[in-house]
Amino acid sequence: MARRRLLLLLKPFDVFLAPTNNKSALSAAIKNSPSSKVLSYLEDRRMVHKEAINFCQNILRKKYVDWKPVFRSDLSQPIRDVDLVITVGGDGTLLQASHFIDDSVPVLGVNSDPTQVKEVEECSNEFDATRSTGYLCAATVKNFEQVLDDILENRSGPSELSRMSIRINSEMLPTYALNDILVAHPCPAAVSRFSFKIIKDGSSCSSLVNCRSSGLRISTAAGSTAAIHSAGGFSMPILSKDLQYIVREPILPKAADSSLMHGTVKYDQSLHTTWFCKEGLIYVDGAHTVYTIEHQDTVELSSQAPTLKVFLPHHLVK
Repeated sequence: MARRRLLLLLKPFDVFLAPTNNKSALSAAIKNSPSSKVLSYLEDRRMVHKEAINFCQNILRKKYVDWKPVFRSDLSQPIRDVDLVITVGGDGTLLQASHFIDDSVPVLGVNSDPTQVKEVEECSNEFDATRSTGYLCAATVKNFEQVLDDILENRSGPSELSRMSIRINSEMLPTYALNDILVAHPCPAAVSRFSFKIIKDGSSCSSLVNCRSSGLRISTAAGSTAAIHSAGGFSMPILSKDLQYIVREPILPKAADSSLMHGTVKYDQSLHTTWFCKEGLIYVDGAHTVYTIEHQDTVELSSQAPTLKVFLPHHLVK
């Protein structure tokens, strides 16, 4: 049997204090800080993540596989010639990896620093101690070896998650969104002016909606439990191919129909938007991947895009 080729994609170590090899100096700096509890929490997060990386690497050394570690910040080219990508971090690391992967390479997410409920409760009066959600991550250090063995021995298969294609003025962007996109003015305090309608087979199947708001958010099923849900959207079945949109903070005339501000786009439909501000931005899966638009640019969004193969937590695919 041929050796499997794996890429281990790592979230960088988040260094919250000035780097030092002197543990005593680091401990003293934390102890003497007025925010000592917060700094201790952040330092613990860094160490937990680092230990998770070491743990995963030690497991891989025991397996009949060829593997290579790469920090996600060093990714610049499409990921090819591997049989599996393992991301170690959280959903953000998996999302960033997805921008470099086509529909032929499966992904396994390892949540390196899961939220600890007791810790959140103990710190609730001082700060938010939530750690990594890892919604799309099927593994933690507790079950990584078992999940990996199931994959290597073909006892477990990936699910295909829908992604979103983006066209600006009919030109396809190279990045597919796995979670969501936000179309908005570069200044959060400025009004975003745009119109949109839903198209099917080249013809309108909805009325034209003219908007003044703080932007337009569109999500896939995988992203429907994230920002759009916090904004008033609803969770979608993880394997749905539909998209969901919501107008953020619309400025509505009294006669306007608020139901037009939130809806779905079916797999055989697309959402066509025309931008009416001097400048605008399209954020893809967060703040790291951004494209610019300007007055009268058109943006077309559709789930007609290559899927992403992901090994999901069991509870998501039951």
